[in-house]
Amino acid sequence: MSFRARLFLALVVAALLPLSGLAFGVRREMTRRLTEENTRRGDAAVAALRDDLARESATVAARLATLTAELGRDNGLRLALVQGDAGARRGLLDLAGNSMRSSGLTMLQLQDSAGRILSSGHFRNAYDRAEPALPRTLVAAGTSPVLVRARTADTTLLVLARLDSLRVAGARYTVIGGTAIEPRLRGSLARDPDLSLRLAEPRTAAPGAGATAQAEAGASPVATLSLPFIDERAAAETSNAADTSTRADTARLVVTRSPGTLAALRHSIDRWFLAALAATVGLAILGAWWLSTRVSRPLTELAARTAAIDFDRLDQSFPSDRADEIGALATTLGAMTERLRLGAARLREAERRLATGDLARQVNHDIKNGLVPIRNVLRHLSEVARDDPTALPRIFEERRGTLESSLAYLDTLARNYARLSPAAQPVACDVNAVVAEIVRATSSAHATLRAAPDPALPVVSADPLVLRRILENLVGNAVDSVAGQSDGLVTVGTEAIGGAESAQVRVTVTDTGPGMSRAELDRAFDDFHTTKAGGTGLGLSIVRRLVLDLGGALRIETAPGAGTRAIVELPVHAAAPTVDGRNG
Repeated sequence: MSFRARLFLALVVAALLPLSGLAFGVRREMTRRLTEENTRRGDAAVAALRDDLARESATVAARLATLTAELGRDNGLRLALVQGDAGARRGLLDLAGNSMRSSGLTMLQLQDSAGRILSSGHFRNAYDRAEPALPRTLVAAGTSPVLVRARTADTTLLVLARLDSLRVAGARYTVIGGTAIEPRLRGSLARDPDLSLRLAEPRTAAPGAGATAQAEAGASPVATLSLPFIDERAAAETSNAADTSTRADTARLVVTRSPGTLAALRHSIDRWFLAALAATVGLAILGAWWLSTRVSRPLTELAARTAAIDFDRLDQSFPSDRADEIGALATTLGAMTERLRLGAARLREAERRLATGDLARQVNHDIKNGLVPIRNVLRHLSEVARDDPTALPRIFEERRGTLESSLAYLDTLARNYARLSPAAQPVACDVNAVVAEIVRATSSAHATLRAAPDPALPVVSADPLVLRRILENLVGNAVDSVAGQSDGLVTVGTEAIGGAESAQVRVTVTDTGPGMSRAELDRAFDDFHTTKAGGTGLGLSIVRRLVLDLGGALRIETAPGAGTRAIVELPVHAAAPTVDGRNG
């Protein structure tokens, strides 16, 4: 996996992990706090329900007390109970019903001391039925609320019951009354939509049934209130004729919490999290792509420039205006290339000296070859002058061709060798002026020469003669490269490059010739390598050495069919003014 891919994946993971941890933490904390809040609200609801039941129980007790006092003054009841008057006893059956409606109760029974029902307002047919457990449970509960599942002619009622008593002719009678509690229970938690109330009756709620119903509904219990409970249906439905008493048990009012709000909040958080995750992933991908590209692109460029360096191609530069590690790497590579360039220059100087020794031997050999005919002619003329002076003019004319041919040969050698190594004397030099002079002095029938100078160019530190030889060689090569073209163009341009601390002058010689292949470019700087008839193969070699002597750099940009561009970069003269008088 590439560095760019690893960096990309690392940035994406670094963006996703904190977001996932945040979402998990928020959901967990939200669930914990909502659960605690629902538990607190459930406890508060149970406390409020207990208070409501206590108040309702006190209200029922007050109504029973008033009713009992009225019954104690009722002579008809006294006649029915004591004297057994037949008409009064028939009225006793309807007594509880009439009293129940007048007192605002839902359940009313009158029992004797043995628990036998003498009158029942909510279920008239319960007359003469024994219900001893009901008064015993109510007496045991005292002022606490007691729930009773009372039978009626059509259905059953869940009532909150209380007990009172009266004495008639020394006998004690029990009055049991209550009000319907189911509507109040259903509406007690109406203000809180997340809480609901469920009555778990011992007779109808088998073990595990309530939990199953809650699990099916998705609700969970948060609080429970236990109350004494009596079911009048038990005695009626029992198959044991000997046991017809109502059994007392315990019922539970269970407050449950609906998961709707919590689930809605979770779904909302999940949606927001997914939206944030999608946005984060998108931004992370874009940011990772941008950052990895920003990091890898300059490294790729540096790698490409570094790959182009070899011993014969040390003209690569590593310009960078970055202040980070990549800029430092580019500076280091540039410094390394510069050291390699200087080392190569010293090595080439050693090679040049070795080549100069070989060249000196070649010059010595060539000069000797040119001097031998002259020496022979002079020796012949001396002999003629000594032996036959009158024949000297004739002999001289005969041998003149040999003398002139030898002198022409030596003159040609002198002109060729004189171009090889002049002594450099660097001074402040106006490059634009040298370029203009060369363009004026160079003429070609098959090429158009054009100068493109920078008017604000600073002066450089160079020997004018050396600079002229450099540009003459490059311009001459460019003119030769466009030979045979009807519209060949050679452009010589100048420009200032670099910052204040590394200012340089760049001179470019561009032609529209056929260009060179990479193999041809690699051999272009070799000594004595030429592709021109009659060429010495020393032009570019001498140019590169001269540029290095001036502390500059030379590189060639070319491609087959795209022409050639020779670039010379020279250091600016210290505290040098520009050619138009401004500070550079």
